[in-house]
Amino acid sequence: MNLTDKRWKNFLLLGLGGALTGLTLVFTEVGFLEWLTLLPVGIFLLCEADADNRRCRGLYGYGFFFFMCFYVVVFHWFINLYPLEFIDGMTTWAAVTVVLAGCIGLSAFQALFGGLMFVAVRLVFKTRLFTKHQVLRPFAIAGLWAIYEWTQNFGWWGVPWGRLPIAQSEYIVGLQTASLLGSYFITFVIVAVNMCVAYAIIHREKLKLMAISAAAILVFQYGVGTALYLIPVDSENTVNIAAVQGNISSNEKWDFSIGPRTLSVYAEYTLKAAKEGADIVVWPETALPYTVTEDGVYGDYCKTLARTAGVPILVGGFTENEDGQQYNSIICVLPDGSFHETVYSKRRLVPFGEFVPMRRMFQVLIPPLAELVMSDDDVVAGEGTAVLELENVNIGSLICFDSIYDYLSRESTRDGAQVIALSTNDSWFTDSAALYMHNAQAQMRAIENGRYVVRAANTGISTVISAKGDVLCELEPLVEGTVSYDVHVNTHRTLYSYIGNLFIGLLLAAFCTLMIYDALSRKIKKTAQNT
Repeated sequence: MNLTDKRWKNFLLLGLGGALTGLTLVFTEVGFLEWLTLLPVGIFLLCEADADNRRCRGLYGYGFFFFMCFYVVVFHWFINLYPLEFIDGMTTWAAVTVVLAGCIGLSAFQALFGGLMFVAVRLVFKTRLFTKHQVLRPFAIAGLWAIYEWTQNFGWWGVPWGRLPIAQSEYIVGLQTASLLGSYFITFVIVAVNMCVAYAIIHREKLKLMAISAAAILVFQYGVGTALYLIPVDSENTVNIAAVQGNISSNEKWDFSIGPRTLSVYAEYTLKAAKEGADIVVWPETALPYTVTEDGVYGDYCKTLARTAGVPILVGGFTENEDGQQYNSIICVLPDGSFHETVYSKRRLVPFGEFVPMRRMFQVLIPPLAELVMSDDDVVAGEGTAVLELENVNIGSLICFDSIYDYLSRESTRDGAQVIALSTNDSWFTDSAALYMHNAQAQMRAIENGRYVVRAANTGISTVISAKGDVLCELEPLVEGTVSYDVHVNTHRTLYSYIGNLFIGLLLAAFCTLMIYDALSRKIKKTAQNT
């Protein structure tokens, strides 16, 4: 099969594969299609990656195009930010610029790195091992893809939002192996199945081998997944935890005239949850968009409410250090009216939402982006897991953006978290697909660590997720209320919580060893020929 005769065929294949795969992440009800949507990119890479007439530069361009199509679909919900009314002085054109920077700009930025994966595929295919044993190529692509997703954890520009396992959140059994080897193993499996089928389409003589390989992978994934899903892991001890959803959007919460309503709503539903049997109440991210201190007016409000309710309250608000720097934090107010000494502060901040990277450059090039931060100064990232030790449970906190980085919840579990409390603010995106995609990330964190996740969102969706990743109860978007559940206080550790992303480490070691060995072999052979 030769795709080089017309470039438009290549772009059609890659654009189709990227868009369709993106749609499975947006509409997870059809996530089963993801087992086939990567066929176009598989056919392209298996045919073209090591072609003699194909340059790395051209291959990179095709990779950029594929990932651009993928991410534009995945990040389409940025349009829900428009018209950014909660930012004073935001003009129509400035709002359009910000939305385009989110949807198109962020997609392009992610695609810049994604294109490198196509180049890496070529370099690996050119080695002796994969030249001689081409049937191994589908697994090489799968390994490189998994590594690419892993690299998105690094740098302020890394946004691991569009990870392939998210599309499988409706088919929870198939995600259970994340408790063993992490979610990147699931990425490897999804890509490997697609690539095996693509290889069979190209090389009909290998149809039987590739069919057996793809079937074996699927049987392993769902067979082991079923066994893991059916094995009971929940402890006998439970604690009733409630999440309050005040339904006060970002358009409203920063308007200080709304302050009295904010205090009234959270008091009402906290008392309601306590009356209905909640042992602990969790509020969303910056439910109180103020600096909360123990001797301040908002601190007094929280202390009075905690004493009246008779339960600990995990309050989302701002804290400050001695230098006046601001943190996005979770403060625990105890039933006796005191503040718990452990305060969790958000570890992964949102670029252009809580801080402006390279501020001077963006102030000159794209001023509206630099104006998105609500305060004049950047929020400071927190350090450490700050696991909250209460009388009947140890709670590991996460705030919004934290939940898409797998290593943060693993660190909390390592440090003794028995339940994960996730406070978030997704109100920027109303009731778009972003809410459900973000919740699917929390499902992955629950499975990876074997921990229940209680998720409190300003305007939804608020959920309670089991240690197996099942959404046990849910409060729909754009309503106010509470959701609660008797969550199990789990103390067991999953294999993944111990070994972390060892699977990625092994892949990196294997590829590096392969490349070094191949380079040395070629050099030795060339030296021998010259002597």
